[in-house]
Amino acid sequence: MLPQEIIRKKRDAEILSADDITAFIRGVTDNVVSESQIAAFTMATYFNGMTRDEAVALTFAMRDSGRVLDWARFNLNGPVVDKHSTGGVGDTVSLMLGPMLAACGAYVPMISGRGLGHTGGTLDKLDSIPGYQTNITTDKFQEVVRDVGVAIIGQTAELAPADKRIYATRDVTATVESIPLITASILSKKLAAGLDTLVMDVKVGSGAFMPTLEKSRALAKSIVDVGNGAGMKTTAFLTDMNELLAPCAGNAIEVECAIDYLTGKSRPARLHEVTMALSIELLTISGLFETKMLASEALMRSLSSGRAAEIFGKMVASLGGPINFVERAADYFPKAPVRYPVIATEGGILVGINTRAIGMAVVALGGGRARSADRIDPSVGLQQVAVLGQRLAKGDVVAEIAARTQTEAERAAASIISAMHFSDAAPDPATGTESGDRNPSNVIIEQLR
Repeated sequence: MLPQEIIRKKRDAEILSADDITAFIRGVTDNVVSESQIAAFTMATYFNGMTRDEAVALTFAMRDSGRVLDWARFNLNGPVVDKHSTGGVGDTVSLMLGPMLAACGAYVPMISGRGLGHTGGTLDKLDSIPGYQTNITTDKFQEVVRDVGVAIIGQTAELAPADKRIYATRDVTATVESIPLITASILSKKLAAGLDTLVMDVKVGSGAFMPTLEKSRALAKSIVDVGNGAGMKTTAFLTDMNELLAPCAGNAIEVECAIDYLTGKSRPARLHEVTMALSIELLTISGLFETKMLASEALMRSLSSGRAAEIFGKMVASLGGPINFVERAADYFPKAPVRYPVIATEGGILVGINTRAIGMAVVALGGGRARSADRIDPSVGLQQVAVLGQRLAKGDVVAEIAARTQTEAERAAASIISAMHFSDAAPDPATGTESGDRNPSNVIIEQLR
């Protein structure tokens, strides 16, 4: 069938057959379908949506546009699992979760992305480690997963190549937010990685990608339905992003936070809660542990014994980084020349944070990209960011900025102060504040199966 006929069907809200979708994606992969036709297809999908069966067919077609990893030849003695997040600020979960799961007997082939807008990217964080290679061959990727238990890399050219072409078009045609297209984009790569089990972390709140709780829930439900429909055990959590997940943001700074977590130096409560919830879910639904209590105990042993930190170090070394990175991490991190305290201009209880604005302040410091060609400075960012519910006096420090220049630090400080809201009364733990912010203890909002 001609591509324009498939576009016409979707434009007119007809249901596409699996053959229609497979033919169109094959044309995308073979460069038979033009950029304008991809744009028309994505726009029609944006407005008319897809049924579950259509979304499953699209996911399979995008998965099959490239190589699908086969783990059977490695005779692994544990399940192949992964998590995916819609992105947030101060979200370092992947850096701890992967080694912790590997220490418990799972195998974690994690294909991650770069920062998008105000959200930090796992690959950008790993780039702050000298020598670490996120762009490796698929064969090397599988070897590291087999030998270490976890590898975190970027999407290779062999895996779901149709997704790369479609996403590039979505990015410039205002169709990124289409739930069926997001679902297929995420799941096609996860299925191509050969996963048995996936848990999805969908953010909600001022720092989330999706603008409302309803849209976040719809995305999570779509991923769960399509993932399970494609034969991969899939569940999802809605988690709060009305404040930073960890009290820091920035690339090297967040890696340092992850090392502190793994070694026991510091485990911020919100970060720990999400990391444990996602990890426990993966260990139980994959069948590795019978109960959540057994999974939780195993995960805590992986931390207290130092095994998870050891595995993180082995992963870094296997992918080109220093062999003593965990032990000497501070020696390897780049240092920003300016340290600047952000001073509260009023007192009271911190009841609201515009998390997106905090993320954009980090981008403006050089910790993210305003344009795709921008080069990231891994040394800049924020530390010791105040948390919701904290009582502060006028003149107290609400964050510390690591910056390249005094001018950039002052500009970021003004943005951070504007993003924080104080009150004489604490937020209601059930309803949140008038602006809709949630109590900081309610980091896990909902689970979907």
